[in-house]
Amino acid sequence: MQDGGNQDGSTLDPLAPLAARAAVPAPQGGLLRTLSGRLLVLTVIFVMLAEVLIFVPSIARFRADFLTMRLEKAQIAALAQLAAPDMVTPELEAELLANAEVFNVVLRRNEVRELVLSSQLPQPISQTYDLRSAGPWVLIRDAFSSLFSQDDGIIRVIGQPVQDAGLLIEITMAAQPLRAALIDYGARILLLSAVISAITAFMLFLAVQRLIVGPIRRVVRHMQAYAEAPEDARSVIAPTSRVEELRRAEEAMQMMQTQLTSALRQRERLAQLGGAVAKISHDLRNILTSAQLFVDRIEASQDPAVARAAPKLVGSISRAVALCESTLTFGRAEEAAPQPRRVDIAALAIEVAEADGIGPDTPVTLSLDIPHGLQVWADADQLYRVLSNLIRNARQAIDAQIGAGQGGAGGVITVSAGQTPLEYWVMVSDTGPGLPARARTHLFEAFAGGARKGGTGLGLAIAAELLRGHGGRLELLRSTAQGTAFILHLPHETTRAD
Repeated sequence: MQDGGNQDGSTLDPLAPLAARAAVPAPQGGLLRTLSGRLLVLTVIFVMLAEVLIFVPSIARFRADFLTMRLEKAQIAALAQLAAPDMVTPELEAELLANAEVFNVVLRRNEVRELVLSSQLPQPISQTYDLRSAGPWVLIRDAFSSLFSQDDGIIRVIGQPVQDAGLLIEITMAAQPLRAALIDYGARILLLSAVISAITAFMLFLAVQRLIVGPIRRVVRHMQAYAEAPEDARSVIAPTSRVEELRRAEEAMQMMQTQLTSALRQRERLAQLGGAVAKISHDLRNILTSAQLFVDRIEASQDPAVARAAPKLVGSISRAVALCESTLTFGRAEEAAPQPRRVDIAALAIEVAEADGIGPDTPVTLSLDIPHGLQVWADADQLYRVLSNLIRNARQAIDAQIGAGQGGAGGVITVSAGQTPLEYWVMVSDTGPGLPARARTHLFEAFAGGARKGGTGLGLAIAAELLRGHGGRLELLRSTAQGTAFILHLPHETTRAD
């Protein structure tokens, strides 16, 4: 018989899962899989988007300024012609038109439209633009029309003369210089936007690395170091970040790591203590079994004093043996898998009661409220142990109440059962004094939920574990001064052996 450890002789290490996780390498990825890389790319995209939104009205303004400048140059040339019409020769007129980069100039003064300067148009006029009444959307539309147009013909531009030199001025000019100027301006703006985006993104990248990514990496390093040695208190993170959100995360992690380190230490101590208790219980059970054999011989003594003391000695040794058995049972790594079959719950309850010394002539009696022929789907041996623990606890509570003179002549333990479309249920209730508050707080915890003075709480812990193995559960239904009731939930059978 093995007293502790695994059946292959090894010992359980509660820190092994954490160590295994710590050995797993962190995932690797490219630039777009890092926080700083994604921020870098997003920054470039957003800055370029902002520059595009700026580019749209700026190119419209550039086109309007370009055409206005042509109108002003044409107006100056026209005024020269008007100032000395007899002195302007055809050669000089051609030079004025070439300097203004237009083909014709028309001025309207005093409601009279006058062709001041003119030359031969190489081709017909294809578009007319009136700058006097053009709003922002019209200017934007015309700017993109000029930028992407493939027509390099002649355009007419109408505007307002400067210095109130007339009612309007109208010029004709080639569209190709305007389109070339727009392309050159757009290229310069886009190049400048790319440079600004790159500089901004790089500065933001450095700031994010310094303020966010660096502290996050530090936290990750602490997590990895802690996972390698969670029992070492020196690996617990110390909050140092100046960023409020990161500092809160570090403080929460520090609290979690401190609690986990304490829990791991306690678990390791409990595991060592459990192994020692199992070994002691095993040896003590053997010693008590030998003592029980000698007590059986003492019971046959004719000495009246010995005869009176023998039953008490037998009871004490029997309880000690039972405690050792319970401790060894709970200390096993796991219960055997249940072998469910049809079990007559009424017959099983009667068998348990008789084995515990409960009968019609005893102070504590058994009452059954079970439908005739009801059978539950469970492992008979394990269900016997569950009922035995509950009925024994109920009898001991009633016995203690009778011994204290509070329970009259006796008490009743009632076992009732039934089924719903989803499950079977079995209820064990008594007329005892109820459970103390301490027992209700830690009801199904081993060594913490004892219902009576000197109890260990193993019985209820083992019963709850056995029911969980069936896919069911054990629940405290009520516990008052008028009695206690536990209810067992057992699922219906899902598969049945042929």
